[in-house]
Parts: sequence; structure tokens; C-alpha cells
Amino acid sequence: MENTQPAQTAPLSGQVLFYSNPQPLSSEKHGGLGIKQVEKPFAFLGKAHAVPLTVNEFGLAATSYPILFVGEDRTPIGAMGIRQNENLFVSKDGTVDPDFYVPAFARRYPFVFANDQQGQRLLLCVDRDAPMVTNQPEVPFFENGQPSQFTNNAMEFCQEFERQRQNTEAFVRTLRDLDLFTKKTAAFQPRDAQGNESGPQQTLAEYWAIDDAKLQALPADKVEELNRNGIIAACAACSISLLNWSRVINRAIKTQSSEIDSANQQPQPQGGSEGPSFQI
Repeated sequence: MENTQPAQTAPLSGQVLFYSNPQPLSSEKHGGLGIKQVEKPFAFLGKAHAVPLTVNEFGLAATSYPILFVGEDRTPIGAMGIRQNENLFVSKDGTVDPDFYVPAFARRYPFVFANDQQGQRLLLCVDRDAPMVTNQPEVPFFENGQPSQFTNNAMEFCQEFERQRQNTEAFVRTLRDLDLFTKKTAAFQPRDAQGNESGPQQTLAEYWAIDDAKLQALPADKVEELNRNGIIAACAACSISLLNWSRVINRAIKTQSSEIDSANQQPQPQGGSEGPSFQI
């Protein structure tokens, strides 16, 4: 990581979940800007049914929602809903469930690191369109032309996030090298008030998970090595987290119940016949 300072200018490319207008932070362009308090700073999470996680978060995240691995890169995500653009842990008015673990990916907002065009530096950027970014700040980004303590703290948080992101990539590589991933499906069986099946089973999600049997079958010395590195504990958190599918389904039923016009209609999670997309 050669440079993680606020940049003068730099072209950005690509998109990052939640960020609509990320700009390299500079005193020349953003000297008069800063942060104001907003009533519901994580309201943007309401449109995300999945958010990336880092490996050090698995233990806390496992108390709230399933941890899945998705895509060719096996990116770990928290499954927070079963319909696109609906987070079941965030109310319609943007209030976050106080028992819901908010991932660091979201907590760093409106800041984010981005590579410069040559990919040689990490630039601290801010989403200029974030509701808490203002030209009448309570906390400024810069003081006397230098980053404020708030900005320095944000930079440290993003630096730590970047370190944990790299640790997560290494964690996934280890599991892939040991062939410890297996495909899984989450399904829901609709039932009537008497508990009888009332329709075909619905597929909620297809994803990658850790194969506990393969993990237990590893040689003792390899298990000891993985245990020393914290990998066994992280794997256990992932496996335990899958018990939260029932929590997610129950929240989906409760949410849909309020949307149903007919009292006789049975609420059913609707992820689609193929399940929702959890690609990041």
C-alpha cells in the first residue's frame, strides 16, 4: 500500500455498492465540506439484501444472518433478505434493527478507498452525494488545509478494512486450495395454518458454503495449523450462521403479511424459482 492519503485529483472507474458519486478527497475540492448528523445514517442498507463481509466479522455477523460465499471469487456476504433490493433488517423508513450487526463495508460509508488509474495508490474517497456530506458541516473534512482528526480516523478505519479484506481473500484461497467449499440450497416449504404443505417448495438461494465433513476429515496437523490461524473458528461461525435462515424466512413472512390484501392469502417468501441473486 504505497499511498493512502487524500489525493489531489485522480480518475476513478468501476462501481462500489452504495456509492453513487465517489470523489478523491482533497482540500482544494472539498475544503469547505464535512459531515452532519443524519437521523438514519444507514437507511441506504434498506436496498441491499446482501452485503460483503470480512473474515474477522464472521463471529458477530453469525448472530444476525446467514454467511454465504458467492460468485467465482467466493465472496463472503451476509444474506439480509430473499428479495432483490429488500433488507429485512431495515424498516421501510430506514430504521435499522438494533440487534442487527452492521458490516464494516457499510459502516465506512461515505468513505472508501479506490485505486488510482495506474493501480499504484489507494486514494481516500468520499461519496459526494451522501446525505451526511454537506457544505455546512458539524465536523469538517479539513482544518487549515490539513485532514481533520475525523478524516484521519476515517482513513485509519478504511486502512483496517483494506487489511481485513486482504485477509479475507487469503482465507478464501486457503479453503479453495483445500477443496472445502460445497454448493448448498436454501429452500422454503409453504404451509397452511394447520401446518400442512400448501404449495411447491421454493428455492430461496443457491450458494457456496463450507463443507464441514471435508473440514473434519483433514489430517490432524492441518487442522491444528488452521486452528492456530483462526480459520477453524471462522469456519465454525459460517456453519452456525446458516441456522439464521429461519430468522430471515420469518422476517420475510412478517414483512409480506403486511403487504397482503386478502386475509385468506398465505404469505410466502418469494425469491423466485431460481432464488435471488447474491452476486456482489
